[in-house]
Amino acid sequence: MKTVKPIKGFSKLSKEAKIEWLINNFSESADESLDMLQGYWHSKPEVQKLHDEFIENTVSNFYLPFGVAPNFLINGKMYAVPMATEESSVVAAASKAANFWLDRGGFHTTVISTKKVGHVHFIWNGENAENLNQFFESNKSKFFENAADITKNMVNRGGGILDIKLKDKTELEPGYYQLEAEFETCDSMGANFINSCLENFAQTLRLEIEQSELLPKDERTVQVVMSILSNYTPECIVRAEVNCKIEEISEGSGIGNMEFAQKFCRAIRIAESEPYRAVTHNKGIMNGVDSVVIATGNDFRAVEACAHAYAARNGKYSSLTHAEINGEHFRFYIEIPLALGTVGGITGLHPIVKFAHEMMGHPTAAELMQIVAAAGLAQNFSAVRSLITSGIQKGHMKMHLLNILNQLEATEDEKVRIIDYFKDNVVSFSETVRVFCEMRGVAQEQTAKRQSH
Repeated sequence: MKTVKPIKGFSKLSKEAKIEWLINNFSESADESLDMLQGYWHSKPEVQKLHDEFIENTVSNFYLPFGVAPNFLINGKMYAVPMATEESSVVAAASKAANFWLDRGGFHTTVISTKKVGHVHFIWNGENAENLNQFFESNKSKFFENAADITKNMVNRGGGILDIKLKDKTELEPGYYQLEAEFETCDSMGANFINSCLENFAQTLRLEIEQSELLPKDERTVQVVMSILSNYTPECIVRAEVNCKIEEISEGSGIGNMEFAQKFCRAIRIAESEPYRAVTHNKGIMNGVDSVVIATGNDFRAVEACAHAYAARNGKYSSLTHAEINGEHFRFYIEIPLALGTVGGITGLHPIVKFAHEMMGHPTAAELMQIVAAAGLAQNFSAVRSLITSGIQKGHMKMHLLNILNQLEATEDEKVRIIDYFKDNVVSFSETVRVFCEMRGVAQEQTAKRQSH
């Protein structure tokens, strides 16, 4: 690889100039790379311009398949759930679970709380913490008053600042305190709103401490370290559950009803107690959650971080889902923190995101929380059902088969014939390559060599 010198002013170059520099310095085939990058541009210039302005230094678009999982009955209402993901079998698994529970009452969901939180992290080196507590209680109302211009519109929509507390964190760091604020952001994600409020709190804190008569002169100094929302929202919680009579649970599984229910509950208990299993278990849940979060223009990274932190809230990483047998009934449920929005961000800009909200009937943030939780529960039900019966690879590899065939550059006729072959055979990469090579009359070594390039 040739040596590339650092470039200055890259962000100021036109998109075409950025691409020219990129492929001239880093591409093995400039013409092919140029065709590929331009091939993913949107055909409508105005739409492409919109995409270009979402982030910096845009050179093309990175597509994810946008799929739909139909027949989600949630609290008696039917949904077609949008899912954006590249992983094989996610949409199929969610759809299969939705169909299974459709005739068993569907998904029942409840939003438990929608509080979001943020902090002003600061250092105060006074000797008597009670002095700071007295100062805070005497000036607490000023934090609300000084932020009134920021909160006015949110308050009119039914949200705003719920509470502000002073937290002593000196056991973690000398002189470390927090202003912890709770917020209701209604249908917006609320990140900008929360951060603006927190920065305003920081200004009020500095000013009021400097002028306070409640603190000795040598204690009227505060160092604000940072003001930032937290993506850990353990009080922004939604529950989704399914339940049915045990006599209805094992349909199509190949094993008896009670055996199915007991094996399923045991599998969940293992995920509750064994972190090695819990991580993979929860990853499967997030396959469903993230795909809907991405499709609706929300921040899947924040949702992921929060969900995994919540899974470890009791000091040990554990399952987000739970299952139980109560007499003649089977119950499976999830409680998960989901800080989502249906306005703001790119929800009103990205055309596909706008369509995703439209196809769900323009849900509120609380309704979207319930839809996403149901998708995560559905995904997990299908995964665990496969694990305790036929095994995960049978269904997953059949969905992955098309990816393998596309990698081998199989023709449409070859795809049809190979898919038909695997109706009665276990899919694996090596077996797919063998059948493909046999069909074409070529050596497997040649195919392997070609695929390595």
